[in-house]
Amino acid sequence: MKQLTVISGKGGTGKTSITAALASLAKNAVFADCDVDAADLHLIFTPEIKQTMGFHGLKIAAIDKETCIDCKKCFESCAFDAITEDISLIKEACEGCGVCAYVCPVDAIRMIERDSGYAYISESRFGPLAHAALKTAEEASGKLVTVVRENAKKLAEEKKRDLIIIDGPPGIGCPVIASLTGVDLVLVVTEPTLSGIHDLERILDMAHHFGIPAFVCINKYDVNVDNTKKIERFCNEKSIVVVGKLPYDIVMTKAMINQKNIIEFSDGKLSHEIREMWDKIQEMIGKA
Repeated sequence: MKQLTVISGKGGTGKTSITAALASLAKNAVFADCDVDAADLHLIFTPEIKQTMGFHGLKIAAIDKETCIDCKKCFESCAFDAITEDISLIKEACEGCGVCAYVCPVDAIRMIERDSGYAYISESRFGPLAHAALKTAEEASGKLVTVVRENAKKLAEEKKRDLIIIDGPPGIGCPVIASLTGVDLVLVVTEPTLSGIHDLERILDMAHHFGIPAFVCINKYDVNVDNTKKIERFCNEKSIVVVGKLPYDIVMTKAMINQKNIIEFSDGKLSHEIREMWDKIQEMIGKA
């Protein structure tokens, strides 16, 4: 079983749209949406949820007012100002560190599980999909990404699928690390902007740090040809293969509005370029 993560150093590069397009071309695959803070692959997949699982991230303090002696040690010790002077908890501020429970002389505070989100297992017209949703302002998104990946792996084993395609989160933070570690290949989707170039360099450094082979797709390459050339030169210097240069086309947006990927919606130049890119990706997967 091989695992391919589609990633980007920043948001808005078209990573999810390209992942959705690959879903029409990949055979015998399981899909995982690991952008749990702002999952949107399901908007195109329109899956039928088969199983819902609660997710517990950081723990939260629970204060027993009857036992509390109002010594205010918890109030004075909380580094996040999550406990008020009248010893009430501000749930949104609690980071689950447990200091309040540690300093309480009468054990009036205990740390309990916090409902932080949901993980889902679904079926779609493209195949099985593992995805999740983190509740607003909740933490531990990296932990939830791990849950999604574990669910995707179980699905692949149960249904005898030989490929997992992961739609990763943007950036280089904890959830990105959780979506990268242990995979066979990384497809980095970038765009020809200054921020795109900067963040491409960061995410490629991360992939190199974990020893994961990476290759690049330049999306909307014709928006700024000079910057596209800069990306190509950089990749050439680092011996990184550019597997695709996709033109800007408003038809991509039209496809999303119709809850379809570009391959389903149009047989134009953009779809043709993505098909050619997928042929190269398949060849690399076979060598991984």
